Amino acid sequence: MTDPRRFAPAAARNRDPILAVLRGVLPARGVVLEVASGSGEHAIHFAAAMPALTFQPSDPDADARASIDAWAADAPNIRPALALDAAAPDWPITAADAVVCINMIHISPWASTEGLMRGASALLPEGAPLVLYGPYKREGAHTAPSNAAFDADLRTRNAAWGVRDLEAVAALAAANGFGPPGVAEMPANNLTVVFRRQVLAPGG
Repeated sequence: MTDPRRFAPAAARNRDPILAVLRGVLPARGVVLEVASGSGEHAIHFAAAMPALTFQPSDPDADARASIDAWAADAPNIRPALALDAAAPDWPITAADAVVCINMIHISPWASTEGLMRGASALLPEGAPLVLYGPYKREGAHTAPSNAAFDADLRTRNAAWGVRDLEAVAALAAANGFGPPGVAEMPANNLTVVFRRQVLAPGG
């Protein structure tokens, strides 16, 4: 029988630095929705490291979901992968205690980022985190020559893709009820960016 599991070399390289940040921002218990889970390697790694949390992976691609479920076959705290398109107006989940999205924003149209912010805002309780990982421009400039080259390659592959301006992502988050970003510098010129659903003031 063919093994449906996919292997992403980048996941093996970045999973531990991302996990170190997640340990400090995810709740002690609850459901963590991962949007665009890809191969599923991040979900299985994080779930093994944080057994008190329940992980809900998702991906719009059927082959990716098959890979995720194969990786997670023996994991007690990973739910079956959902067919979730971040850009869709309705998501197949009604609540979560945190949302994680790794390496999606630059490899998808801007509409997917808009949908991510809209969907996460609808799901998350006040104070809950939305955690993003990937390359970003800051104040309109790339943070490294390698990111500029990566951006050019992405736009050659699909004109709707590209490394996004962190300030534009933060403005979109704010428009959807999130506070200012917390930013952690990561290896390979990436960032982990944490937004929290804002707590409304009494009468607000």
